[in-house]
Amino acid sequence: MKGWRLPAKRILAPAFWLGAWALLAMAVDRELLLPGPLAVARRLVALAGKGGFWRITAVSLLRILCGTALGILGGVLLAAGTNRSKLLEALFSPLLAVIQATPVASFILLVLIWVGRDILPCVIVFLMVLPVVWSNVSAGLRSADEGLLELARVCGFSRWKTTKLIYVPSVAPYFLSACRACLGLAWKSGVAAEVLTVPARSIGRELYEAKLYLNTADLFAWTAVVVLCSLVIENILDAAIAQAGRHRRMGGGEA
Repeated sequence: MKGWRLPAKRILAPAFWLGAWALLAMAVDRELLLPGPLAVARRLVALAGKGGFWRITAVSLLRILCGTALGILGGVLLAAGTNRSKLLEALFSPLLAVIQATPVASFILLVLIWVGRDILPCVIVFLMVLPVVWSNVSAGLRSADEGLLELARVCGFSRWKTTKLIYVPSVAPYFLSACRACLGLAWKSGVAAEVLTVPARSIGRELYEAKLYLNTADLFAWTAVVVLCSLVIENILDAAIAQAGRHRRMGGGEA
């Protein structure tokens, strides 16, 4: 019986909000102001039947994933550097604090001066993801057990062995938490950059044009695409994490 509770909750909660949305749309009774879920679903299916829909989604997805990957890589490398050097930490901490405090719209307009609008969403995602990963990985590195580190020094462990056996297990929960947080942030900032700069073949351009021509159903449909893409990628990440955890436990059991 307990096994059914979690799936039931996952189904009932969205169903409740979809029902509330449908009732509100019926009360408003003006699709221009608030289309109902069925109208949005029909429009989404109609859009998905066009070849351009998949090209647009793929291009935006590629931009956002590239920016996310670069931000994660940069954040990990920067955390490793600032953890080893107090000078680097003192040098980069104010810069990262400024990046975190600056509104996304300001960054978009500033960066647009220096780079083309087609790659600007990738740059914006990189800038938004970098501080999150840096701060989380840095916290994970600082949480490493000092007793184990001292033992590794006494036993003459190489830097690679110390990293693999002590730092990686310490950092892993922080890193995974950062990755989960970055997925939503990456989509929000990336699509916001596309809306403000309207690059060719982008979800942001479709959102902007839907707003411009008061096509509310299209606006909701493309927003649903963003949400669905984010959820799919998050579920893929969670599945990969769970699979890696199972392999690690099996490896530990065999050892």
